[in-house]
Amino acid sequence: MKEQAAVQDQPLAGRREWIGLCVLSIACLIYSMDLSVLFLAMPAIVADLDPSASELLWINDIYGFMVAGFLVTMGTLGDRVGRRRVLLIGASAFAAASALAAFSSTAQQLIMARAVLGIAGATIAPSTLSLVVNLFKDEAERNRAISIWGTAFALGGLVGPLLGGVMLQYFHWGSVFLINIPIMLALLIAAPFLLPEYKNEGGERLDLLSVALSLGTVLPIIYGFKHMAVDGFAPRQLFAIAAGLLVGVLFVRRQKSLAHPLIDLRLFRIPAFTASLIVNLAGVFFVFGVFLFQNLFLQLVLDLSPLEAALWSVPSALVFTIMSFQSHRFTTRLGPVRTVLLGLLVNAVGVSAMAAAAYAESLVGVLGASMLVGLGFVPVILTTTGLIVGTAPPEQAGSASAISETSAEFGGALGVAVLGSLGTLVYRMTMDGVDLSGLNAAQQLAVSTTLAGAVETAKAMGETPPAWLEVARSGFSLGFAVCCALASVTLLCLAALARRIYSSAPFDVNATMHR
Repeated sequence: MKEQAAVQDQPLAGRREWIGLCVLSIACLIYSMDLSVLFLAMPAIVADLDPSASELLWINDIYGFMVAGFLVTMGTLGDRVGRRRVLLIGASAFAAASALAAFSSTAQQLIMARAVLGIAGATIAPSTLSLVVNLFKDEAERNRAISIWGTAFALGGLVGPLLGGVMLQYFHWGSVFLINIPIMLALLIAAPFLLPEYKNEGGERLDLLSVALSLGTVLPIIYGFKHMAVDGFAPRQLFAIAAGLLVGVLFVRRQKSLAHPLIDLRLFRIPAFTASLIVNLAGVFFVFGVFLFQNLFLQLVLDLSPLEAALWSVPSALVFTIMSFQSHRFTTRLGPVRTVLLGLLVNAVGVSAMAAAAYAESLVGVLGASMLVGLGFVPVILTTTGLIVGTAPPEQAGSASAISETSAEFGGALGVAVLGSLGTLVYRMTMDGVDLSGLNAAQQLAVSTTLAGAVETAKAMGETPPAWLEVARSGFSLGFAVCCALASVTLLCLAALARRIYSSAPFDVNATMHR
């Protein structure tokens, strides 16, 4: 009863807090947009800057690598020196780097500008989420605020390519970076009046060796998994992952020896924190992997153009966006644990339906299943994000937010790499023994390796689609279905595991969510 009274006594947010949330959400939207907006600009960048193949790869990847590498450092830095201060410094750097990127005259300049953008972007996600926790003390309001925060990320992924396409239609490719500047300037002007400052008064200075070890852990692993998804298993990817894991062992040992570590490993002793982190990572793992298959399925199996595939994907994108905005209602009504468990079950049903639809090569079935996946996935991710931050001590909210975002980066890269590799294995097994005698050695290798190679080879032949193309498409669909079936079984097991962990320490979930 005393706990319930304490919850009811939590102050409600006023106009200032809600306006502050809008400012934070817009900053998140810009951060999310920059993860995807560059893809549309690549043809124009290639024509203007003439980058080498290696430079082109780094232009694409460096932003995400820097974000992933610096999330933990920036989250902990916010706890130590002030979350608002770190956000404002990051926003200033983001605006400056956007200008540098927009007016880059060489590929090397653009790579450097994108690297700075990534480091600055790493301040946004953990700082904004931890500030949301500071702004909203009431549990129901905080759940709603986190939903709005999550909606900004979803909208960024949806709006980014659309806005980028409009800008590129009428302006220079640099315009996709210039749109960041007025938003960040507005944040710099409004934040000091709307956002509270919060820091851990007892915190010490960052341990620079821990920062270096964290980068040495995250960057090679993310690099290895991302390139494994594109190039398949290769010694350099496996070496990068192994090197990252080795440095990770050194990082953990370093944290155990410090009085004020970069990451307080005691957080992982909180059952609700650890369970939520596992669910968060696994959810992103499967959804990223499944939607990679879906995008390829629409274009390579059903032979839709990129524009047609994008238009057919709009309904599922809208479901993700709407659910991001409404998921707080589920958390408020059902409670965080029931929301997570029910969401995992709905997600499992969705990917099961996706498996059947992929095997049947049904457009309507795949798109309907993707909407069902969105219904389950979004409440799970936003609720576990709230639990990760809510179950951590208040003075470590920034660090907890960064751990949450880093786990999502790992989950996405790992899901694309592992499920992509599994689907490729099924495809190659299907193509083994198929008669390709009419093709030369290079064509046979392309057809038997990937469906994209098979489709391009068939187009180059300029004849009636060969018999092996139908087999290739069936092999890809089977691989897609196998990955979805694996996802369904794993999500059900994950729900059972999460239920057991949450029930073992109910106060970790219920009491701390009310702070």
